[in-house]
Amino acid sequence: MAEPASRRGRPGYDQETVLRRAIDLFIRQGYDATSMGDLARELGLTKSAIYHHVPSKEHLLAAALDEALDTLTAAIDAAAAARGVDAQERLRTAVRESVQILVDHLPAVTLLLRVHGNSELELAALKRRRALDDKLADLVRAAADAGAVRDDIPPELISRLVFGMVNSLVEWYRPGGPVDADTLARSVAAIAFDGLRT
Repeated sequence: MAEPASRRGRPGYDQETVLRRAIDLFIRQGYDATSMGDLARELGLTKSAIYHHVPSKEHLLAAALDEALDTLTAAIDAAAAARGVDAQERLRTAVRESVQILVDHLPAVTLLLRVHGNSELELAALKRRRALDDKLADLVRAAADAGAVRDDIPPELISRLVFGMVNSLVEWYRPGGPVDADTLARSVAAIAFDGLRT
């Protein structure tokens, strides 16, 4: 019996698969340089068929950026709100959790870090990133006020340096490589808080 015409030649993809493939393509080619036709070819679909799966390229970018920003914001907010935990441990937790999220959501976080503000959607994502930066600087400031970290460097600069180290992981970390996520998170926190001295 022949396959129904509606299914012939049109691979089935769920929304998650389409999103993952789109993120990978955006990272490889750049978001602005990627068309819906490119994504359709990546999925083995016709250009018109891709619109049965997603309404627009912007929809996919928004979903990817929300994935990264929502998880990071939740982790930082949870660390900041932890009760019965001193300021340094709240900051350490924020660092470790940020590394874990980067590992767990590596493609989405990579895409977030490559956004330049070329559209209203990207500008909104950058605004959310700045709000996160402010929350992280507040955690550093609280730890400095408690005498847990040095206070001779502005908290905003410490935050940028520490989380710049975390963000740099997108350039070289590969899941399944020789360093697992837990070791990576502990190592970043150790370097950030204890330095290189033995």
